[in-house]
Amino acid sequence: MLRSRLASAAILLVSQIVSCGFATAAPRAVLELFTSQGCSSCPPADKVIGQFAKDPSVVALSLPMDIWDYLGWRDTLALPGHAVRQRAYAKMRGDRQVYTPQVVVNGDAHVLGSDRGAIEQAIAQTDHNAAIMSVPVLLSTGNGDLTVTVKAVPGSPVRGEVWLCPLATAVGVAIGRGENGGLKITYHNVVRGWRKLGDFVGADATWRVPLAEIERHSVDGAAVMVQEGTRTEPGIVLGAALTSIKTQPQQTTVDNRGLTQPGR
Repeated sequence: MLRSRLASAAILLVSQIVSCGFATAAPRAVLELFTSQGCSSCPPADKVIGQFAKDPSVVALSLPMDIWDYLGWRDTLALPGHAVRQRAYAKMRGDRQVYTPQVVVNGDAHVLGSDRGAIEQAIAQTDHNAAIMSVPVLLSTGNGDLTVTVKAVPGSPVRGEVWLCPLATAVGVAIGRGENGGLKITYHNVVRGWRKLGDFVGADATWRVPLAEIERHSVDGAAVMVQEGTRTEPGIVLGAALTSIKTQPQQTTVDNRGLTQPGR
């Protein structure tokens, strides 16, 4: 019942501000795919996350990792903080399940990244928690800024951190060596950095970020998450949104320096 009321409130809010130029949606899930160019089991999962990336009701993210670099190919998109984040999730769940390809659903459940059915089932499972994806997150661009607005939900006690993730929405990589040597794989909604905007304390809040600060490394999109817990002890995802910010040519390799990374 509470989830239904929160969903209705979010839908009403969206209908009220569509005319203001906001990128609005009421996504049902955030999917974080922990993947690696050096993992032979990952390409099917990369395709699955690409399918979800086309679904406006899902915020589907690729978090490339460097844990398999020793097999002969250095992942060109990996951020060291992604392995830290994956381990932090496992610690919070208490199951120590860390593998690739792994999808973490709404900061709560984890499943094999290549199993679309299991992902859908996990989304349905996490939907039973009324707090998950209950907080409206609104994104807009204008005057050279990305504006992030997080709306309070009356009667909801949820609190969390607000994180901005610059994205490269599609990056093709020709892999020269290792287990996937000879393949060219497209990675979707690749997270190119993490930036904490602030804390959500149950009241309306707005942040403005100059686009010039994030439009690097083939970045042409942005996702924002409101998440319980902290960077080192992440909890459930309370709300999220994704928007396009600029169209730039994509490259086959990406320099992974220069943006704030989790766990560093």
